[in-house]
Amino acid sequence: MMHRDNVALSAPGKGDALNWWSTWQHRSINRRIFAAIITVGGLTVLVKLAAAGKELVIAYRFGTTDALDAFIMAFLLPQFAIELIGGSLNGAFIPTYIHVLQHEGQAAAQRLFSTVMASSLVLVIVAAVMLTALVTYLLPVLASGFGPEKLALTRRLYFFLLPTLLCCGFAAIWSAILNAAERFALAAVIPIITPLLTMLLLLGLGTQGGIVILAIGTVLGLALEAGLLGWRLRRNGVSLLPWWYGATPAVKQVFRQYSPAVMASFLMGSTAIISQSMAATLGPGSVSALAYGSKATTLVLGIGSVAISTAVLPHFSRMVALGDAAGLRHTLKTYARLILLVTLPLAAVLIYYSEPLVRLVLQRGAFTQADTDVVSRVQVLYLLQIPLIAVSILFVRVISSLKASHLLLWGTVGNLILIVLFTYLFLQRFQVVGVALAISLMHLISAAYLMYAGLRLTNMQPRSTM
Repeated sequence: MMHRDNVALSAPGKGDALNWWSTWQHRSINRRIFAAIITVGGLTVLVKLAAAGKELVIAYRFGTTDALDAFIMAFLLPQFAIELIGGSLNGAFIPTYIHVLQHEGQAAAQRLFSTVMASSLVLVIVAAVMLTALVTYLLPVLASGFGPEKLALTRRLYFFLLPTLLCCGFAAIWSAILNAAERFALAAVIPIITPLLTMLLLLGLGTQGGIVILAIGTVLGLALEAGLLGWRLRRNGVSLLPWWYGATPAVKQVFRQYSPAVMASFLMGSTAIISQSMAATLGPGSVSALAYGSKATTLVLGIGSVAISTAVLPHFSRMVALGDAAGLRHTLKTYARLILLVTLPLAAVLIYYSEPLVRLVLQRGAFTQADTDVVSRVQVLYLLQIPLIAVSILFVRVISSLKASHLLLWGTVGNLILIVLFTYLFLQRFQVVGVALAISLMHLISAAYLMYAGLRLTNMQPRSTM
């Protein structure tokens, strides 16, 4: 027994490592942010690997066919509404939620959460009704290059995918509550469900149900994700019941920030819709080629930028609530330099190997050499966005934490003008590659604006308080 105890004392185990990690990360705010980035980033790698596997199966089953074009266009408007409601609300809600939690306690924070949930439910219902009523007019405009059969398939898939609006709307705010409490792991790993389920259905039933199986996997996966997040919040003692507790100062603060944020999100989402719609006016498979060309960039940003944005918003908001202006400026500049140091060489390497990567990963089954040639050129221009978007997200979060959403609104107004102008200039000459070029140029100018606005805003904060 003595010998066994001595061995236990002398050999550091898993518990010692966890204690060291916990002690290390709580020594400074930068270490806590770094630890959160590692946690979210590591789990997001697993999610993105599953998503990449799903894309391989989709490429094998559908290539750049009309069926996949129809699915992408059908999901465009629901995705747009999801980001408009969920994404915009989080940036407006979390800084105020953390401030209330810090200064008024858990009960007040719960009332704020329930009130915002009630408002979100109303917004989701209104959005679903509007999207249902306007589909007859919107789809023919967005998919103007589609023939009658392709447009009819797009319409059927659109109604099938519309319930994702409810699932994702609630999942977004439930994830934000977990992140605000610095419980990042579950919210980070939950999105693995949809790609895994979709892959299983496509491999098992894909030849029988065609593109409808992809839609079924998407809807069921997102519903399961929302259910698990809600279950976890209930286990943590958070009530999910939407209830209106009145227009308190905190609620008014959320919606003062939400109004410009939702308009900014609307305009930014409109740039994606414009790009996809203009690609739809080109030859068959152009929408799919644009989507495939963005996958590598989405994968990298989905790991790095999701980790960064998830980790920094609660910490930025907490520093603002505590009046730590100097700490906020130091953290912002430290992570901006680190992001650029990592993403610039990474983007350069991926650009150099763009064509071999597309050929290795996608060229099989229905995906041909001709598809590889087009997609690899599109991918090069998308990869230029990696450092731009990564650093932009950091500055978007600091602007949100300082409750200056109006600056984001003006930035997205500029983005909308730029995407229309650049796409018009490049579309006819470079075809679908010109659409990708327009998007990258837009992000370059947008990144410069956000960095200027964020640094100017933080430099204007008092040294001792905010």
